[in-house]
Amino acid sequence: MKKTIVLFLLVSSIMFGQYWEHGLQFNPAYAANEFDGFKLSYTIRGFERYVFNENWGLEFGFGAGKYQGKDWNDAEYSTFIVPIDLRATYNFLIDKSYTTYAYLGVGGLIYDVTKKSNTPQWPPKDVEESGVTVLIPAGLGILLHLTDDLSLDLSAGMNYTFTDNLNYYRDGSPKDAYYNLGLGIIYGHQWSDKDSDGDGLFDKEEKELKTDPLKADTDGDGLNDYQEVRVNTTNPLVVDTDNDGLNDYEEAVKVKTNPLVADTDEDGLKDGEEVNNYKTNPSDKDTDKDGLTDSEEVNTYKTNPLKADTDGDGLNDKEETASYKTDPLKADSDGDGLNDKEEVTTHKTNPLVSDTDGDTLTDGDEVNNYKTNPLEKDTDKGTVNDDVEVKRGTDPLEASDDVIKVGVPMVLEGITFKTASAEITPESEVSLQKALRTLNGYPELEVAINGYTDNKGKKSSNIKLSEKRAKSVKEWLVAHGIDAKRLTTKGYGPANPVAPNTTEEGRLKNRRIEFVRTK
Repeated sequence: MKKTIVLFLLVSSIMFGQYWEHGLQFNPAYAANEFDGFKLSYTIRGFERYVFNENWGLEFGFGAGKYQGKDWNDAEYSTFIVPIDLRATYNFLIDKSYTTYAYLGVGGLIYDVTKKSNTPQWPPKDVEESGVTVLIPAGLGILLHLTDDLSLDLSAGMNYTFTDNLNYYRDGSPKDAYYNLGLGIIYGHQWSDKDSDGDGLFDKEEKELKTDPLKADTDGDGLNDYQEVRVNTTNPLVVDTDNDGLNDYEEAVKVKTNPLVADTDEDGLKDGEEVNNYKTNPSDKDTDKDGLTDSEEVNTYKTNPLKADTDGDGLNDKEETASYKTDPLKADSDGDGLNDKEEVTTHKTNPLVSDTDGDTLTDGDEVNNYKTNPLEKDTDKGTVNDDVEVKRGTDPLEASDDVIKVGVPMVLEGITFKTASAEITPESEVSLQKALRTLNGYPELEVAINGYTDNKGKKSSNIKLSEKRAKSVKEWLVAHGIDAKRLTTKGYGPANPVAPNTTEEGRLKNRRIEFVRTK
């Protein structure tokens, strides 16, 4: 019977648990009870262990052996035991070459006393020769990893029972127990395919890959080794597989770029440069959608790859560089006072030339100051270019003043006087400056300054007033550098009206100063 049980246990330890770790232990033991005489006890134990993860496991064990020793009279006792238990194991120090663990369990112990000592039971108590009791095993152990499939198991523990019959002597003291050392071999399919770090790769695979089987993320990039090898095909030993400045986790999870290609969008900038330096989209060649790739903007044109119109002139960077050849960094490429878009779309001028019509006036001056046509040298189609008219003070929008003819009067509009006075008003400054520029522009001119009034009041008084006003204009011009010999004055009063005196508007026109070329 005993041999049959032992054989069954040994065969079971080999046959069962093909997908579990399984092993066999020899456990020399010391019987702990009322007697103090020693004789080596032992058990042979087989077990099956299911490993949940790198730390926790559940072990079912069964065995057989002898619980034996000597009494106070040196007489021997011996009991055949069959321990069956379920243990929880916890690995607390894990290394490539060894693993330390602790265990605690509960089970049952079948016992049969085969040899009794000579010590009489005192005081007399009933002692059972055989039976079943509860067994509580606890201890520590270390696994020495010989190969991927095989480990040497060394352990030490204590096994406490709920019976006092194992030495066939009862005195009511603590129950019988035994201490054991253990020497065993663990082998199994699950052991060879174990994943110590729980990263999804078996330790054997990690050994081939040269990754750390005890560290889920060998290179510390944020992706575990399984994700790198099986999902992203990145190098689990290198933080940044494509060497673009972003680690593999950032590319695969955060930025969604290709961790195997340094420049995902093939725009000429590495993914890391785009994300960290320029804040551009590493998956889009043209982040600001202006027609230039991010690399062209950064390296070639020095424009802002996040802003379609870097200089804010209304033309996007591609239009400036490809279509108009203007400077995408300057709103006004030719510095003429008009931005590039105004020149291209509104005025049709050349944004690369400050003076499109070649009249020496910049396009900006013509448009903004003189209201002349920047595409025409002579806007009024007279005989004098715009710049000449501007310099001499004639109107570049009026052809009639291009050539001042002898004897032809020219009204100086805008020259006004205080009521019934020859004192020139401040508002006349603009018209006087214009007259001054004309006289400076035509140094050969001699001019008669004629004064006129409306028909209100006495004619004689109006003639005197008009003469005084003509002289006031002459005095102003002389004070500003015009030779007095070039100027004569005369007052005509209400003579030669240019408009009816029946309306205030007509009378206003008749109150005027005229220049008449005399030479």
